[in-house]
Amino acid sequence: MKVTTNGVRIHVEDRGSGDPALVFLHYYGGSSRTWKYVTPPLAESYRTVALDHRGWGESDAPAAGYALADHADDAAGVVAALGLRRYVLVGHSMGGKVAMLLASRRPDGLAGLVLVGSSMPTPLVASAETRERMRAAYSTRENVEMAIDQVLTAKPLGPADREQVIADSLRGAPPAKQAWPASGSREDISAAVPAIAVPTLVIACGLDRVDSVDTTRSELVPRIPGAVLQVLPGTGHLSPLESPADLVRLIDQFAAGLV
Repeated sequence: MKVTTNGVRIHVEDRGSGDPALVFLHYYGGSSRTWKYVTPPLAESYRTVALDHRGWGESDAPAAGYALADHADDAAGVVAALGLRRYVLVGHSMGGKVAMLLASRRPDGLAGLVLVGSSMPTPLVASAETRERMRAAYSTRENVEMAIDQVLTAKPLGPADREQVIADSLRGAPPAKQAWPASGSREDISAAVPAIAVPTLVIACGLDRVDSVDTTRSELVPRIPGAVLQVLPGTGHLSPLESPADLVRLIDQFAAGLV
């Protein structure tokens, strides 16, 4: 289904029912399909809402408007359009940084926050050469495959999942592909995240080469009041595809424990 918010049509996969609803935000290069092994089992107990960020998947791709605030506004618009009265934000990587920004606004109905292999609230420190590699990572099939093997995963993906990651990465609109390495990853929201006032679960992955456990422990967890860290051993950055059953278990435990 499509939800129009902020002048952009956002593609949404809406499943199940139950309280609280779980709202899933994907990584840079992904889509709502990234959560395909996570949302169906959770939809047996909760309403699950997975969206494509603008410029990715089946959502519209405007020529501009790819700051973190734009993505946060889109997510807030989806929540409002679907009438979600009580919900948990679940953000992966770039989606985690978007979720933190939205949560810091203390929106009505937000009951909890789950950050999965999340980007840091501080600016990503990277050389010009590294940023250029980021910009080119999704430009060709060969580059995407290199990113999968050398950066994104620790466990081999099955053929269908690998093709999905390649397709989602290549499908991204040019301004969306450029925005994260050029600006989104540089945004500093560290002054905002201490305002987050809901229970927060931070899930880091032991073999994550994008956002490591050590960096997560030092740069993210202390900035969110009361945040709890869980580590998935033997898993890389694409944990929704590498270790979905573990994520389902942790998210279910967290959501079931919310009062």
